[in-house]
Amino acid sequence: MSFWEEFISYLIQGWITTLEILAVCIPLSILLGLGLAVARVYGNRLISLIAGGFVALLRGLPLVVTLLIVFFALPKLGIFFPPFWAAVIAFVMCSGAYQSEYVRGAIRSIDIGQSLAAQSLGMTKLQEVVHIILPQAFRRALPGITNEIIYLILYSSLAYLVGVQELFAVAKHFNSLQFRPIEIFSTTALIYAFMATIATLAFRKIEVKLRIPGLEIT
Repeated sequence: MSFWEEFISYLIQGWITTLEILAVCIPLSILLGLGLAVARVYGNRLISLIAGGFVALLRGLPLVVTLLIVFFALPKLGIFFPPFWAAVIAFVMCSGAYQSEYVRGAIRSIDIGQSLAAQSLGMTKLQEVVHIILPQAFRRALPGITNEIIYLILYSSLAYLVGVQELFAVAKHFNSLQFRPIEIFSTTALIYAFMATIATLAFRKIEVKLRIPGLEIT
């Protein structure tokens, strides 16, 4: 088997693992971001304080530190996660914390008249948030959320630190055996760039699909 045949074979296996990580992390991080933002804006004092503290803590820690805490420190407290799920939990928490700030800002930007109109129609607070506020806030926050998803794709390479055999881990291991860094890491970089480009285009299509004529943010 030639170098390229063997390398591509291993790399595809790692790429599949990376895609599995992202398939779980992307939707969960968006949901977490939405939940934290709603909790901070509409929760009572205690809930808002807890959500704000969580966001401040996660935004104040490097992602690699969060990852190592989840995988190495939590077992000291009797909480164990396999490498794959330790990486997923760390990525979701960090990305969700950052995304929540975009959503929170978007919620704050919604004109208070819409809230008053919802109340005048007899909507409960939950109905108002779910049906009136969040759909608009999500549209406004989408560019920022897209940015965080791109970062998430790139930061998924840190999963190798806890033993996940994802794309970068395979490339790093293969290079230690073959020592052909130009070919190995250039190919790996192209795959990451490809994933980031596809994600950018996909979210751009979502932005266009969700755009409301006359209500674009300029």
